[in-house]
Amino acid sequence: MRVKLLPFIVAMFFVAGCAPYKMDIRQGNLITPEMREQLRAGMSRTQVRALLGQPLVADPFHPERWDYVYTYEHKHVLQTKQHMTLYFTGDTLSRIDDSHMPPLPPVKNAGGLTP
Repeated sequence: MRVKLLPFIVAMFFVAGCAPYKMDIRQGNLITPEMREQLRAGMSRTQVRALLGQPLVADPFHPERWDYVYTYEHKHVLQTKQHMTLYFTGDTLSRIDDSHMPPLPPVKNAGGLTP
């Protein structure tokens, strides 16, 4: 009886020691600081789409608003979350709400010092 249970017990120790693999999950549009610096009011929808890609959320009931959302989870723990909303008047970008984005790094001047 003990001889039959030994392989089962040994296998259980090996399985218990192996942690399940947890995949990194990236969803949405990652907006880099360089992309944000290029974004300007007055750009057309085509220019914005070429710069940032297709918005993750384009509400058919509010066609003048585009939401760019990005999340990154590592081992089921939220590491990064970004949310930027763009507002259009007709075909022209009129307002950028990036208050839910990480702050932009300081701009360096020609002397290498930050202002």
